[in-house]
Amino acid sequence: MKIKPILIVAGEPNSIFIEILIKSLIKKKIKSPIILIVSVNVFLLQLQKLKIKFPFQIIDEKNLNKAILHNKTLYLININYNPSKAFEKISTKSNKYIEKCFDLALKLIKSGVSKKLINGPISKKYFLKNKYLGITEYLAKKTNSNNFAMLIYNKKLSVAPITTHLPLKLVVKNISKKLIIKKILLLNNFYKEYFNIKPKIAVTGINPHCESVDSYKEDIKITEPAIKYLNKTINIAGPLAADTVFLKKNREKYNLIVGMYHDQVLTPMKTLFEYDAINITIGLPFIRVSPDHGPNENMMGKNISNPKSLFEAIKFLDY
Repeated sequence: MKIKPILIVAGEPNSIFIEILIKSLIKKKIKSPIILIVSVNVFLLQLQKLKIKFPFQIIDEKNLNKAILHNKTLYLININYNPSKAFEKISTKSNKYIEKCFDLALKLIKSGVSKKLINGPISKKYFLKNKYLGITEYLAKKTNSNNFAMLIYNKKLSVAPITTHLPLKLVVKNISKKLIIKKILLLNNFYKEYFNIKPKIAVTGINPHCESVDSYKEDIKITEPAIKYLNKTINIAGPLAADTVFLKKNREKYNLIVGMYHDQVLTPMKTLFEYDAINITIGLPFIRVSPDHGPNENMMGKNISNPKSLFEAIKFLDY
């Protein structure tokens, strides 16, 4: 069977991405052909700056459906972007370039070239400009996807927040019984379809110790009824106190811990696994994965960045 290529959107040009991509490809042979949507000018400038060499071939996106691709070279599709040097300060200057990269990737996915997408780190501050909470929501909007979720995945333990990059003052206003049920059913089905397992899921409460001194008790009125409903059909526990669910003897019981907001589950996840986790968007018409870190502007051009998360993202889609 012909292996479909992995499409990679290089993301923010002023980042560590090209460095960690080449390190990942050097690290181990990948079965899938890799197509990188990138400015060839940026690619060459950064390889020269980093003193790295890797075989590549520039290809025309119009001929992709007929092309015979292999895994011995890196295929580049050029999107015009011409900075004066390898690395510049991150700004809105690259926004149109990044959007063109995403648009081409989505066009290729729609045409049947692949359903496997990785994107490099993006600066939410500059690229999204408060229009979207994150790339998860950006791609959901681009693909008219209404039910989607962010899954931070490690084979030992994964986490998913019900709300993503919301300020804390807005979290409770955006959580409902219906939303919790919808997201957890989506996550549960993904585990069954993609990993062929019925996951054991823990769900945190909204408040510390799942208790509230306020007259409106969110965990009694929102999280408990949602979990009671889900408990009829899936393997689920909660609401559980977020400050103890990640203790070793507790977390070992579960495949997935679902939290109510971003830092409630991503902070312990990154403490436990550091770069050994990937960000998967589920609920799109394709599988989208990204390394679980940002552009890391402070490390640009130093050739000392850790490729672990990106390498795991590529391995995840290498089928």
